[in-house]
Amino acid sequence: MAEFGVDSVCLDVETIYLGGKEHIVRTGSGSVSVIIYGDPEKPALITYPDLALNHMSCFQGLFFCPEAAALLLHNFCVYHISPPGHELGAAAICDDDPVPSVDDLADQILEVLNYFRVGAVMCMGVMAGAYILTLFAMKYRERVVGLILVSPLCKSPSWTEWLCNKVMSNLLYYYGMCGLLKECLLYRYFSKEVRGSAEVPESDIVQACRRLLDERQSTNVLRFLQAIDRRPDLTAGLRKLKCRTLIFVGDNSPFHLEALHMIAKLDRRYSALVEVQCCGSIVTEEQPQAMLTSMEYFLMGYGLHRPSQFTGSPRSPLSPTCIAPELLSPESMGLKLKPIKTRISSQRYH
Repeated sequence: MAEFGVDSVCLDVETIYLGGKEHIVRTGSGSVSVIIYGDPEKPALITYPDLALNHMSCFQGLFFCPEAAALLLHNFCVYHISPPGHELGAAAICDDDPVPSVDDLADQILEVLNYFRVGAVMCMGVMAGAYILTLFAMKYRERVVGLILVSPLCKSPSWTEWLCNKVMSNLLYYYGMCGLLKECLLYRYFSKEVRGSAEVPESDIVQACRRLLDERQSTNVLRFLQAIDRRPDLTAGLRKLKCRTLIFVGDNSPFHLEALHMIAKLDRRYSALVEVQCCGSIVTEEQPQAMLTSMEYFLMGYGLHRPSQFTGSPRSPLSPTCIAPELLSPESMGLKLKPIKTRISSQRYH
C-alpha cells in the first residue's frame, strides 16, 4: 500500500464547479485532479470517467437528475477523479513523462484516498474508468465497499476494440482532436438514437460532449488510451471480488457483451446487472433516470436512503421485472452489513 508522503500537494483552484472545489494531488505517477462535492465527514463516493472525458462530460447528467442528486449527495461526499490531463483546462503532459500503466492509475487512486485520509469508499466508473476501479478493488480490497460500474471493461481488448484503438491512436498522434476522432469517440459513448443522422439532428448531450472534447489535449488522451489498450484481462480475479457490485450497460453499447461476460464471472451473491434499453455506453448521461431505482435498492443494503422530502419512488423507466431478482433479495442487498465507515486516522500514514 502506498504511503501518504510529503510528495503529495493540494492546490486549491479558484474555479468552483457548482459548489465543488478542485484539488490537484501530486502522486508518484503524475498529478491528478480531484473535484470534491459535499461534506467530507460523510461516506466517500469516488468516480472515474471513460477515455477523453471528465466528471463534467461523464457524470453531470446523473448528478443533475434531482432524485439521483438527492440520493447520492445526501449520503456521500463525492470525489470526482479525472485521468491525468483530462481535467478542464489541463495543459499537455510532457512527452518525457512515462506513460502510466493501468496499475499505475489504480495506485494513483490509493494515493488520492490516502492524501484526503479517506478509508473504504464506494466506487462509480464508466467503461475504462470502470476497469480502473475494478482493478483498484482487486488490489486494495479493504478500501472498497461497493462498485457501481457502467458499461465496464474487464477483458483485454478484443480484435475489434484493438483495431479501433489503433485508428484512434494514429488520429491522435497525427491530427489531434480531429473530427473523425470525435466521431469514433461519440460512437463509443452514445447510441445512434442520440447521435442523430442525416434526418435527425444530434441530441443536446452529444453536442455538449462534442464541445467538451474540443478542450481535451490530444497527447493526454493518447496516454490514457495507450494505458487502456495494454490492459490485462481481469477475468480470473473477478470471482474473488467480494464487494457488492451493480453493473449498468446500455443494450446498444459496444461493450454490452463485455458487461455480460463480467457479470457471469462475478459471484452472483454480490452482483447484479441492469440492461438499459435503447441506450449506449454512458448511461449516466444518456438515460440517468434509468439508474435510480436500482441504485436506491443497492444503497439500501448499506443503510443509505434518500432524504425524507423525496418519499416517492424514483421516476425510472425500469419496471420491477427489469431488475435482476438478486438485486431485490434482502440477503443479497446486504441488509445485515454494517454502515459504511470511510474516515481513517491520520496516524496510519506517518
